[in-house]
This record gives sequence, C-alpha cells and structure tokens, in this order.
Amino acid sequence: MSLDYRPSLDGLRAVALGGVLLAHGLPAALPGGFLGVDLFFFLSGYLITTLLLRERAATGRIRLGDFWRRRARRLLPALILVVAFVVLAGPRLWPEQDPAALHLDAVSTLTYWANWRMIFRGGDYFTQTAAASPLQHTWSLGIEEQFYLLWPLLLLMVPRRALGVACLLGAGAAAVVTAVLFDPAAPDRVYYGTDTRAGALLIGAAAATIPPVHRVLAGLGALVLAIAALTVHGDTIVLYHGGFTLVALCSAAVISGGGRWSLLGLAPLRFIGRISYGGYLWHWPLFAVLDAERTGLTGGPLFTVRVAATLAVATVSFYAVERPIRRPTVRRRFVPVPVAATALAVFALAGAPDAPVQHPKAVSAVPSVRAPIAASTPAPSPPPTARPGRRAGPPRVMVIGDSVSWTLGAYWPATPGLDLDNQGVQGCGIAPLPDVRYAGAPHANYPYCTTWESRWSTSTTAADPDVVVILLDRWELMDRKLDGRWTGVGDANFDRYLTAQLTRAVDLTAAHGARIVLLTAPYTHREERPDGGLWPEDQPERVDTWNRLLTAVAAGHPSHPARLDLNRVLCPEGRFTWTVGGIRVRSDGLHITPAGVRQVVAPWLAPQLLRLATT
Repeated sequence: MSLDYRPSLDGLRAVALGGVLLAHGLPAALPGGFLGVDLFFFLSGYLITTLLLRERAATGRIRLGDFWRRRARRLLPALILVVAFVVLAGPRLWPEQDPAALHLDAVSTLTYWANWRMIFRGGDYFTQTAAASPLQHTWSLGIEEQFYLLWPLLLLMVPRRALGVACLLGAGAAAVVTAVLFDPAAPDRVYYGTDTRAGALLIGAAAATIPPVHRVLAGLGALVLAIAALTVHGDTIVLYHGGFTLVALCSAAVISGGGRWSLLGLAPLRFIGRISYGGYLWHWPLFAVLDAERTGLTGGPLFTVRVAATLAVATVSFYAVERPIRRPTVRRRFVPVPVAATALAVFALAGAPDAPVQHPKAVSAVPSVRAPIAASTPAPSPPPTARPGRRAGPPRVMVIGDSVSWTLGAYWPATPGLDLDNQGVQGCGIAPLPDVRYAGAPHANYPYCTTWESRWSTSTTAADPDVVVILLDRWELMDRKLDGRWTGVGDANFDRYLTAQLTRAVDLTAAHGARIVLLTAPYTHREERPDGGLWPEDQPERVDTWNRLLTAVAAGHPSHPARLDLNRVLCPEGRFTWTVGGIRVRSDGLHITPAGVRQVVAPWLAPQLLRLATT
C-alpha cells in the first residue's frame, strides 16, 4: 500500500530541514528553526497514519511485519552509515568526546532510544558540561521509531471513527505532562521525552482522519508558524505550556487546508524534501567537523559551506543507498540478518576506539590527593624542609580552585620531598552570583558554590600548607547577572567585583602564613557557537582581561603572591592548542590531561613550588 505523491509534502520536509539547519548553524537568523523537528514529527504521524488507515480500509487488516520491514529499509541503511562514520572517525575528529560515552550514544542511536540516552547522558559534572555528542540529533529519530513500533498496534485497537478524538486526547495529555514536568533549570526531560513530545505525532495522526479545513485557517496556521520560527528560543517558557501543541495544530491547519500550495511544490523544495532524511542525519556531524577551527570561517560563509556539504552527502546517500535498497530486486535480499550484523560490527568498533585520551572523572566529595615521594626516584639529599618558622616535615602545597585546578592536583606526579593536597572543586569558582550563562544557555550555580569562602578557609586551616596554588579558569569568565543586568569580564563594574572576590580568596589562603601562587588562566576552546564563533567564556580577550586582574591583585596584595604564567606554558604560541611539544595537554578544550600535567606542567611548576616553600 502506498500514498499518492503530493509534491507539497516534500516541500514541507524541505522547510522543516531548512529550519533545523538554520537553528544549528545560524540561529540568529531563525531562532525558532528547531521547530522544524516538530514539523517532521507531525508529518510522520500524518503520513504513517494515512498509510495504515488505507491499508486497513482496503484489506481489513494491517500487516505489521511488512510495515516494520518497510520502515527498517527506509531508515536503517543511511543511519548505519552515519553511526559508522561517527564511530570510526570520532577519536580523530572529536578528540574532546569521551569514547565510552560516544560508544553508548552509538548503541542508543541504532536501537532507537537515543532520546532517553540524551536525557540521562549527563551524570557527573564533566559530562554535564561537555560538548554535545555528534549523535545528539538522533534523539528525534528515537521518538519516531518508538512511534512506528507502537502506533500500528494501538491503531488496531481504536475504531476509525474514534481515532481523531483519541489522538487529540493523547496530545492534550502530552501537553499536560510537559507543563507539569517542565523545569527551566533542567528542561531535557520534557524536551527529549517520548511522552512529552508525542503530541505532534498524535496531532499528525489526527489530521489524517479529518476533512480539509478552510484555506483561511491554513493561512493563519502558516502565519503562526512563521512568527514562532522568528521569535521563540529553546528556553521560551510558553513552548512548554502548550506552545509545542499549538505548533503541531498549526501544522495540521497548513496540511489540511493548504497542503497543495504551489509554492511548496517548486522543484528545488521537492528535491530537498526527498533527501531531507539524509540531510537531517548528516548535518549534525558534518557541522561539527566543518567548524571554524578547521575551516577558518564563521557566520554566513561557514553556514554556506556546511549546508553545501550536507546537501551533497545527503544526495549521495539518497541515490547510492536509500533509494536502491527499496527497489524490488534489492528488497527481497534485504533481510534483518545483514542489518543486525552491520549494527553489531559498529558496536564492536565503537567499543574499541583508538587510544582514547583519559578524561577527568568526577568525585562525590572534595578530593584530597597527596603526592608521596616516589620509591623509584632517589630522594634529594638533604630532603627539602619547610621554610623556617613553619612545622617540621616536607613542604606541603595545596592546590585550590575549580575543576581545572582539580585536574592539576589529581594528575600531579609523585614529587620527591613535596606533599600535595588537592582541594579543587568541580563546578565552583569564586563568583557565586546565581544567574550564569554557560555556552549561551542558563546554568544554575551548584549548591555548594555559595559556601566557597568557608570551604577555602577550612581547607587552608586543615592542610596548613606552605604554598597555596590558586587556579581559576572557567566560572569567572562566564556571563553573569550583576546588579540586575547581564555582564562579564571586561565590564568595569564586573571587574571590580571579581577583583574583590580574588582579593578575598588570597586573604583566606594567606591567613596562616602560606605563600600564594596565582596561576594565569590558559586559553580554552570548549565548543563553538553554532555560527562558528566562540562563547564568551572561551574568548581570548576575556582570558587576557582576567589574567590582567589577577596580575593586579598579585602586585597589590600585602602577602605578595607569586604570579606564574600557566597560560604561556599550555598555550606557548599565544592561542589555544591541543598539544604542546607533541603531548596532548587538553582533554576537552578546558581540562588538562594526565600527560599534560605530568609531562608539561609539573616539570615547569614543581621547582618553583619547592623554591617558594623552602625560602
């Protein structure tokens, strides 16, 4: 059973894909372009329901096996290619990705539960703040495939005349669940959830059961969709209180009343619509590969290159893979066995990435890591001792700050004659203002960040260090709301605030006579904005301004802190780099690798700490 070809539906697919591409590549031009995913959902519900209803009307039944095999032939071949590309190329193209996490992303993608994977992917601090997975976009495919699996079964239970009402009731229930579960600080549950995003699919199914609406309603629906695409953002509250449902209802009006508009049937739109599945599959990983760092482009030129590459690869995928597999001669030979074998091969490949970089692992409490004297290294003679007037024993160094300082302390090598206490805390700096933007999105302070002063004071008292190393390289550089307005490093008022906070940090750690070391913040490259630019916290200008503030505090504080230029060590060419002297020094664009600490930072820093601790 097949549907009559309607060129305007391919045109709508092209519109949906165009919205998604703009949302992910040039969001300022169309901030609500991500609603193209909802249009895809609606079209899937509408077309699949229409197809199944026609089959039941013509034959009196629905051949479930045939339906599911058709879906597999349509969806799996291209998807397997994309997953294989990501898995095979991932360690080289996306070194910041955790190989184990990427492996699970691949498994969840091929087994169509990627949306739930994305909800629960962020377990610890390092995962929560990591760059997006190159398979993150497959969450929507997971929802659609779950619909394809369950909907034919449900359709068999519902009488034809009651189907429309049942679908609308289901969509209403999804809207209620969305509103109840929505948490502005953690929207992933409702954004990715099958139960909360099923509304568009169900409204599409309902549209398959109703007669055409007046063209005026279709025009109003199109107008509302256009306004939404131009104005809403992913964190717009109204979307989660009926907005997604309204978008689906407007899509239904467009399909039912104006689905045959000649504009949507133009040849270029029809062509893009036909390759839209491959376009959606390939756009996200290709956008990630073709970034500003590799191409040297940003904004419109970068977007043009990305779209051209996406359409080119999608065209090849359509004519070389997707369409041939559905030909009758190929169809008979396409059985689940080779699909399963290919999928299993991808699983195996995903489980054995090339020499993955060790990423930091979160801990449940503030760590205290002491580096003892290495047994294999002869101790100096005589061994270093704390400077006169201090307690007996080898000099003690305390490292304190955020997650970057935590990696410095956690991976510090055994150093003869030097004890090291690691008091870095993941997710916390010294600017506890509650409103934060991380990678352009709202991000709440972690609950324990507001008590940083008492924690720093307690840690210093307990450790009684000879030297305190302070390293802060993230949270002070983000946009924060101060005195009711968003601001950041470089604003005079915010700079005064940071200077006061840093002065307080030095006061607390120097209170018992320890020498203070202020390490400059190295440049970072966590992830790019969709248009290829850098988020504010990664901009070199901000890092430079922060380091100037740090230098001023070091020069003016009565304890005379030593300022040591870690930025010059990790970024010797004056810009962010992944490697120094052939050694990988950054795991994710922010944190320092074990090799970076042991082979680059420690040989430079350890002699200076020993000198400060003993003189």
